[in-house]
Amino acid sequence: MECRIIKSPGNGTLAILNRRKGSGPKSIIDNHDAVGLVQGKLIEMVCAADVAEKAVGVTVEDIRGSCPQNMIMLAIFGDTASVVAAIEEIKRKEKDHEW
Repeated sequence: MECRIIKSPGNGTLAILNRRKGSGPKSIIDNHDAVGLVQGKLIEMVCAADVAEKAVGVTVEDIRGSCPQNMIMLAIFGDTASVVAAIEEIKRKEKDHEW
């Protein structure tokens, strides 16, 4: 599983993520201090989404890859501290095999 954090994402970056959003509401995601990106296997992404939502107040969206039915990446939107905390908790849970 790979994780990255984009602080102060640009308008173009947000536009890419909004175009590639998978399921859920079609409302536009904007005005966030940071975006955490998590990529891996489907089972890991479902667990990571659950961990992020339970850890802090963030919005989690699945991002479509080359095959729309495969969820291989998550975008975690929120303020910088919350996104960092969510990513750290995901990494901790994965390392400790707690999911």
